Amino acid sequence: MELNLHQQILKVIKEKSSVKQDIFHETLTAFKSIKDMAKSEAENLKKEVFVIDKRVTIEFRDRSEFMFELKVAGDLLVFQMHTNIFEFDNSHFIKKAPYVIKDEMRSFCGLISVYNFLADSFKYYRVNDVGYLMARLFVNKESQYFVESKNRKITLGHNDFGNEKFSNERALNLLETIILASLEFDLFTPPYETQKEITVSEINESNNNISIQTGKRLG
Repeated sequence: MELNLHQQILKVIKEKSSVKQDIFHETLTAFKSIKDMAKSEAENLKKEVFVIDKRVTIEFRDRSEFMFELKVAGDLLVFQMHTNIFEFDNSHFIKKAPYVIKDEMRSFCGLISVYNFLADSFKYYRVNDVGYLMARLFVNKESQYFVESKNRKITLGHNDFGNEKFSNERALNLLETIILASLEFDLFTPPYETQKEITVSEINESNNNISIQTGKRLG
């Protein structure tokens, strides 16, 4: 029997919208786990780094329910959870996994992104500076997850989608791997040709807020 439009709406809500609520819950749980680990890691690092060099600062800042910052030395990591749920196109590798083929709704995921900025960009309000996407964490309705990153060290051990649930242990490992990757990701000197000219207004605006873009990818 063919469903009328009203029945089709109810069917979609039951099969898709309710599942998306489950995904949101699992993603938020994963985000809170990473946030707790980051706060604890900051407290521990702060004590240990103080003995090594008092000038080096470690700070955790909770900005909102869906965003927090972790400052480690000259790097600022921004963790942000998106409030929407995403699907992947048919060419994506998870769409071909037996785990997803058995249940297409398993490919719908929540998203947590991690950006790496220079701490000075925020300290001196250099609004033209750029950040770099270090990693993207995807979590589905069953708390299965995988991580995308250009850095293979970050994805190592975090890409067995369908066979690994996100946990506090996984959160800590991912967090520490990202911290280490950001510390090893050095700032390169901008090309000379991009810096050879500057306007009077840029100089007068502020010594610390010159509109020359600074970021780790400029080398």
